[in-house]
Amino acid sequence: MTATRACSYSELEQDAALRVVIDDVPICVVKDGEGVVHAIGDTCTHGEISLADGFVEGDTVECWAHGSAFSLVTGKPLNLPAFEPVPVYVVEIDGDDVLIDPSVTKEI
Repeated sequence: MTATRACSYSELEQDAALRVVIDDVPICVVKDGEGVVHAIGDTCTHGEISLADGFVEGDTVECWAHGSAFSLVTGKPLNLPAFEPVPVYVVEIDGDDVLIDPSVTKEI
């Protein structure tokens, strides 16, 4: 599989999350305060909650339902009740396009 256009860089708001679905894989895309784009699995591992509906702070996204925060860099939960990580995807920027391949995860 190859990287697919997920969204445009210009439509991403700084320190905010956007939910995209590529090949039936829900992905939480975040442009952090430094302009770096991250892509992690969108489903909180504690419950079936979209992380894109949560709160972005620094290099974390927090699930709005139960408060588990996940690292945008490693996918690891930083506090309970979640204890399982979410996948982290490789992001490519091509012009204004944000490209993600949901079959390729980062080795952390």
